[in-house]
Amino acid sequence: MNLTETLIDWYSINKRELPWRETTNPYHIWLSEIILQQTQVKQGLPYYEAFVSNFPTIFDLANASESKVLKLWQGLGYYSRARNLHTSAKYVADELNGVFPSTFDEILKLKGVGDYTASAIASICFNETTAVVDGNVYRGLSRYFGIDTPINSSKGFKVFKAIAQDLIDKKNPAEFNQAIMEFGARQCKPKNPDCIICPLKTSCVALKENRIEELPVKLNTTKIKKKYFNFIVVLSEDKRTMMEQRKGKGIWQNLYQFPLIETEKSAVSSDIELQLKNIEELKGRSFESYLYNDMEIVHKLSHQHLYAKFWIVTLNGSLKEGVMVDEIRKFPVPILIGNFIEDFNF
Repeated sequence: MNLTETLIDWYSINKRELPWRETTNPYHIWLSEIILQQTQVKQGLPYYEAFVSNFPTIFDLANASESKVLKLWQGLGYYSRARNLHTSAKYVADELNGVFPSTFDEILKLKGVGDYTASAIASICFNETTAVVDGNVYRGLSRYFGIDTPINSSKGFKVFKAIAQDLIDKKNPAEFNQAIMEFGARQCKPKNPDCIICPLKTSCVALKENRIEELPVKLNTTKIKKKYFNFIVVLSEDKRTMMEQRKGKGIWQNLYQFPLIETEKSAVSSDIELQLKNIEELKGRSFESYLYNDMEIVHKLSHQHLYAKFWIVTLNGSLKEGVMVDEIRKFPVPILIGNFIEDFNF
């Protein structure tokens, strides 16, 4: 069996019709690849369409405010992707006169672009013979060849990159790269793949050795931290609230949130009431507070789990420096805050 030809034949029949497959415009391919990092196609598709609609060219993206870029990104998570996207757009527009880099090595220099993304763009847009290795490719190759080298190790990357590079169709690298990724996404799925209809079933080592569920191997290196977030939602008589922008290099950089009180464990009313008196806008003021959600909302991130409570503070009087409540939907916020805003229905 010729694995390369089999994958390309399978792809010609089973590939999904997606807008970024109808173009070789490197700007559009780059957008799609950044959006689809750690994101499923069905979730990323509307974001891709929104970005292309709002920013038809790389100049449009470069000239946009960061706030607008983050607002369009809202809900996708991993917001550093959006900030890197914006930074790279400005670099291409300002330093390269809007001409997207055309080689793997040059594309790799863009902020937020790694080996996989550079390989995808270089092969699809410029026909460069450089193989992609993403989660779908790792899974397919690991199972087919029965390789148990951990995929999240430096050795694993070298092993699988070398195999993919050996397999790639030298005459049509774009078709092969898209085929092997699509195969992993649709046929050789993470859980319960339908091996009976797989075109590679007669030569798949994992299927022969009953190791489908074992492969690929991934080292468990992430230690999950628990954090307890208490968001203070102030409501004044003049229908204003308080919003603050997150600074620093932590999660949700430059996104907006309600004032936050972080505690070492799940907070009770007495804990929060003491700290409310230290908020500058509430000092010496008359207000009442209550917990909005009795059950903590658990928001899971890659390295930490957030246990969130929303405390409603009704303030007697005005909040001159506050934000009008009917304006808060214009701010780019984390999905945790966005969901609360919709649920509370100000």
